[in-house]
Amino acid sequence: MEQAFEEIEQIELQHIRVNPYQPRKVFDDEALEELSASIIEHGVLQPIVVRKKMNSYEIVVGERRFRASKLAGKTHIPAIVRHLTDQQMMELAILENLQREDLTPIEEAEAYESLIQKLHFTQEELAVRLGKSRSHIANYIRLLSLPSDVREQITSGKLSMGHGRALLSLKVQRQMSLMAQRVMKESLSVRQLEKIVQERTAVSRGTKAPKQKDVFVQEREAQLRELFGTNVQIQQTNNKGKIEIEFYSDDDLQRIFDLLQLSDIE
Repeated sequence: MEQAFEEIEQIELQHIRVNPYQPRKVFDDEALEELSASIIEHGVLQPIVVRKKMNSYEIVVGERRFRASKLAGKTHIPAIVRHLTDQQMMELAILENLQREDLTPIEEAEAYESLIQKLHFTQEELAVRLGKSRSHIANYIRLLSLPSDVREQITSGKLSMGHGRALLSLKVQRQMSLMAQRVMKESLSVRQLEKIVQERTAVSRGTKAPKQKDVFVQEREAQLRELFGTNVQIQQTNNKGKIEIEFYSDDDLQRIFDLLQLSDIE
């Protein structure tokens, strides 16, 4: 395969635009200040990657270095110029950020969704490409079903991804938002939230609130939730019980069947 032509140039910052496909929405100000100080002392140690676009350049990889260079008062930045299509640019930008593993959970979810929607990957193909499990991809994408205010609270770090997954079991977005406010006000842990949601769901179904499960059952539920990427409940009575696995669409059901290796059952 022929190597794509690329060159390193010193490009004026004023001629560079940010990447329209950048998955990162939050840039830590303190981290940028630290990087800016390093650039003032040592310069930009690793060139950014850009592509030519009309009379300017668009960043493919390296927006933090670009922003920090502006803070440092630099006028130019070393850059590798690549000739990329929109699809190649988006894939490189998203995959590079995902491999850094410092995106927020919502940014990561949006990156997965963007690759699936715009590059027509299936969840399985994306999982293989990234070296992730399919349940990992599904867990993150489900976060995008949360109301916008809850997504913002996860992005800001006020709520964890675990809180978000527990809130999804409430189904109604208004209830998710109200419960999220309670979580922050009372500093509830994920385990405490799961218990409250489980009790509330039982009441809404007209059933008795479940009694406290032992630690063994709770651990098995957590393992199954991680495996299937959805809410799982183990109901136990005496020496028997049942396992309830929630799904949210026909595709989600098929995904669970695939995990169970039951997809060939008629």
